Amino acid sequence: MILLLDVGNSQIFGGVVEESVSRDAPLDSPRILFRFRKSTQSSASSDEIGLFLGSVLRENQIDPASITRIGICSVVPGTMHSLKGACQKYFNLTPFVLQAGVRTGLKIKYRNPLEVGADRIANSIAAIHSFPGKNIVIVDLGTATTFCAVTEEKDYLGGAIIPGLRISMEALESRTAKLPTVEILKPESACGRSTIESIQSGLYFSHLGAMREFIALYQKEVFNGNKPFVIGTGGFSRLFQGTGIFDVELPDLVLHGLLQALWLNEEA
Repeated sequence: MILLLDVGNSQIFGGVVEESVSRDAPLDSPRILFRFRKSTQSSASSDEIGLFLGSVLRENQIDPASITRIGICSVVPGTMHSLKGACQKYFNLTPFVLQAGVRTGLKIKYRNPLEVGADRIANSIAAIHSFPGKNIVIVDLGTATTFCAVTEEKDYLGGAIIPGLRISMEALESRTAKLPTVEILKPESACGRSTIESIQSGLYFSHLGAMREFIALYQKEVFNGNKPFVIGTGGFSRLFQGTGIFDVELPDLVLHGLLQALWLNEEA
């Protein structure tokens, strides 16, 4: 069994994959046996992390001793010491970490390649592997909403980062006197008839508009007017199903990319 961990600013997103899984299986196939999420705590000890991982595996009928490989991508440097320690102590494994210097299959065109988040790299690895020969825009709706542009030649060009839906909601709640915290959902109409409905409308349609604008700009600026293939991923991507904004919606994209990176570096 392979344990995959994506450490984000708000949550650790994890999944388990069988060793025997086909490397060419489509991303919408049942590759991942189960998924889990845990709040990210940069101060968590290796014992806290190790005990949690062991518990969540057992609760899903997976023997922790059956884990033979672990892959990690993280945008929270403060967690890495404890994560590596947990892997060593509780699984007797040295994890593969998606970081600078490992093989990715991408040509990073960022001015400083070290600045690109590991989650954005993982998403892009999965995208080029599963959709070869396409110009791609990846929209990841998590704590932040990120946009990544990747060419058919596997050039990672860069993208954009904007506040995510939850950050936007929390900013409204914390910086205003009367606006409440609301459930983030797809509103029935753009014209809210109450304060709650108005906030929900603002959050949803401002994000939808931003996505359409960035996709259109990338089509014009970097893809020579050719429409890119658009992938939606991240915890909030399901909210935008049915809008036509995505060509495909793949919530587990980052885990698939991390798995591909692990395999790619084992071959090196």
